Amino acid sequence: MIKILLIGSGGREHAIAKAIARSPQAYQLYCFASHANPAIMALSHDYLIANLAELDAIIHYAKHQNIDFAIVGPEAPLALGIVDRLAEQDIPAIGPTQELAQIETSKGFARNLLQEYNIPGGPQYKNFKSLDGVKDMLQTLGEDYVIKADGLMGGKGVQVAGDHLHSHDEALSYCQELTAQKQRFVIEEKFYGEEFSLLSFTDGYHSMHMPTIKDHKRAFEDDQGPNTGGMGCYSCANHRLPFLTAEDIAAAAAINEACIEALKNKFSHAYKGILYGGFMKTAQGVRLIEYNARFGDPEAISLLELLETDFIAICQAIINDTLDKVDIVFSQQATVCKYIVPKGYPNNPVKQEIINISDVTNPEQLFFASVSKEQENIVLLGSRAIAVLGKGHDLATAEQQAQIQIEKISGPIFYRRDIGTSELLNKQVKQVTDTQKS
Repeated sequence: MIKILLIGSGGREHAIAKAIARSPQAYQLYCFASHANPAIMALSHDYLIANLAELDAIIHYAKHQNIDFAIVGPEAPLALGIVDRLAEQDIPAIGPTQELAQIETSKGFARNLLQEYNIPGGPQYKNFKSLDGVKDMLQTLGEDYVIKADGLMGGKGVQVAGDHLHSHDEALSYCQELTAQKQRFVIEEKFYGEEFSLLSFTDGYHSMHMPTIKDHKRAFEDDQGPNTGGMGCYSCANHRLPFLTAEDIAAAAAINEACIEALKNKFSHAYKGILYGGFMKTAQGVRLIEYNARFGDPEAISLLELLETDFIAICQAIINDTLDKVDIVFSQQATVCKYIVPKGYPNNPVKQEIINISDVTNPEQLFFASVSKEQENIVLLGSRAIAVLGKGHDLATAEQQAQIQIEKISGPIFYRRDIGTSELLNKQVKQVTDTQKS
């Protein structure tokens, strides 16, 4: 009997728990959660609700339950060093150590690593801890700049010229805010093109890449409004997005592989887990926007529901440095994932309101995130609530499958109808075509 500890209790972790449940191996799932996610609770042998930042509590729970290995869902425990603490107790984990997690937790570290190891895809950039040199850097980049807080900011630390900042004065004001918070930051060249993601399983020596996927972070339709954790995503049956070539995907894979190798060389130990590359297809080729050191959410939902290989076996191979011995297969289906979110999300979301899912005819399409079960009610906790996944032989079918079920959910909520639709895809293809011409 394999005892697995899952750290986290959002939509990503629900997808991980479902992937584990499909394994032919005998297992027991233990979850260290931040809230009472009813779907993960139903899949768990034991479920503990506590603060994910309390590493001592996680360690105590893992030892008490005689855990064989852990899977770290969200980024915050990685940033605090949970993998290092588990290793001290001889409990391996799917996730990088605190040093290696800097690839996500420090924007400046990630840019420096690419430069130090001559890895392509990086922008012109400079790291700052004060306002010294900020004006000069802004003048160098003109109107093509991005300012990134150097740390975990919950998706709210990136300000882009033209989208969030409309003058150098506004840019300077944002930099002043950051320095007042004693926050380091990066000013870098703004890329133009279409974003996509490539996630890779890795044991630090071997990498296996997942299907490319497109995430939509803006709150409102047509990619308008404030950034969120992700309103939904789509992937295609041929594992290639409509605006990408095989060469684009190979370029992104090569950047991921070079980064994994660079991290091993720099710190003399292997990166184990998932490396999530956020890329952009530009007229100059594939460029790296940022890295995450774990599964994305909602990307994990689409990708893990396509995974045909035993997920526990993949985890074991990552731990044992034998990932090259596992034949990792994803089904040739398209996916469309759309998130139900509370009204007012992300800036002023309603909380503790009841939503009704009783009309949903296929509950297997639902992935529970920031909701709790109180008595017999599903209650909103203030962030992304429930993801609805559609699958099919093409995108139109997958989108229709997601839409059928999402319309059956009621309450003080909203979602983006346009994710995965032909209209939005055509805009993305046109954006790439126009960028290539300019």
